[in-house]
Amino acid sequence: MTARCVIVWGTSSGAGKSWLATALCRWYARQGWRVAPFKAQNMSNNARVVALPQGGEGEIGAAQYFQALAAGVEPDVRMNPLLLKPEADTRSQVVLLGRVAPALGALPWRERSARVWPDVAAALDALRAEHDLVVIEGAGSPAEINLQASDIVNLAVARHTQARALLVADIDRGGAFAHLYGTWALLPEDVRGQLRGFVLNKFRGDPALLAPAPAQLQALTGVPTVATVPMRWDHGLPEEDGVFDDRASAAGVVRTTVAVIAYPRLSNLDEFQPLRHVEGVRLVWARQPADCAGADWIVLPGSKATADDLAWLRARGLDQAVVQHAASGRPVLGICGGLQMLGEALIDPHGIDGNAPGLGLLPLVTVFERDKTVCRTQVRLGPCRGAWSALSGVAVSGYEIHHGQTAPHPGLVAAGQALHTVVPGLAWQSAAGNVLGVYLHGLFEDARVLHALFGARARPLSSIFDALADGIDTQFQPGVLEALVAPGRP
Repeated sequence: MTARCVIVWGTSSGAGKSWLATALCRWYARQGWRVAPFKAQNMSNNARVVALPQGGEGEIGAAQYFQALAAGVEPDVRMNPLLLKPEADTRSQVVLLGRVAPALGALPWRERSARVWPDVAAALDALRAEHDLVVIEGAGSPAEINLQASDIVNLAVARHTQARALLVADIDRGGAFAHLYGTWALLPEDVRGQLRGFVLNKFRGDPALLAPAPAQLQALTGVPTVATVPMRWDHGLPEEDGVFDDRASAAGVVRTTVAVIAYPRLSNLDEFQPLRHVEGVRLVWARQPADCAGADWIVLPGSKATADDLAWLRARGLDQAVVQHAASGRPVLGICGGLQMLGEALIDPHGIDGNAPGLGLLPLVTVFERDKTVCRTQVRLGPCRGAWSALSGVAVSGYEIHHGQTAPHPGLVAAGQALHTVVPGLAWQSAAGNVLGVYLHGLFEDARVLHALFGARARPLSSIFDALADGIDTQFQPGVLEALVAPGRP
């Protein structure tokens, strides 16, 4: 038997495809369907580590990772067979079925699509053979007419599966009805009939004020508006593509302000989502020194282009803000690329990332290797000092994704510059104890870490998924979700 398929298209990036696909995964799983998520090609520096069918571990986009959890299935590289991780405006690292594929990265965009389609189709067909329903997420817009001939994410997948489609628009930005109509009009005729409903997302105000536009739109297109979703500033899922909601957020009376440096190639920002819900914590995205003023902690997150982001940091004067913060004895945390920045130097003999002097807050040197470390990691932290002493002996789990290999600077250590090793090859502290660098992503998603640092509990993912499913249960017109997968189960 071959699974039925539902595809979520958007009128643009950021329209709401990822959260809607996640909600559909949960909603259909609660009806008893065996559900798998799928996105043929994802462009994001938010990645997660999952097991490979042939053994070892590989990467998929974070959105499909969370969608799999919402569906109650094990995340699988087939759920996101192609992952593009931007390194510059015109260059991305290409990950095929979990592994870096340098040859694909050198191909022109259109040629690459044709080359990878057999792998994409095979992954999708394998998922369909093992499940009742596949919830597919599109990318960008299916109406990019300059790319339609090579669009494997929206159009080729829709044709291959004959999936029934929803089209979602962000009405908060204005022009939603024009976006919906224009997208419908520019869809190729052979897939236009697969579109079964329009979804208005991020609506603020009285839904009655939308009339008569939905009826007029249906008269023009034959497609009904099947849901109006109210604005939710925090649905509980991280943004997939970047910091869209970068307002400072706080839960309760603020006791700790955490400033996360939001450099251009920031990666794995989803790991900070739990901090938005910790009582007494204020989360700030810092792009200039003033954003760090008054911060208790400064966090240097992961980066897909460490040397370039370090240059951006210096150009903005944020390097001095971080150094001065550390000099005052306040906590600084570097994660993965952020850890590399805290050291003395970045050395790149293979042209992977770039050479650069570090911030000099830890006597470490990072060398970028050709091979990429991609693994899930469980470890018990060693004794921690100073501001991070609460983490001493805490068992943590997370994941690593990095080309850089970091070690103590032999000359500085020999000259007497102290360095405290928390976990060999994974985590180090300054002599004073306030600067901590780790390679492990996912610290703040670990309940044990949140409890140790804040005495807090993270909001369970299951409750987030259920709330999303409850929402679409009431926001969609009766019978629409059932009709998308009718008649009956395969």
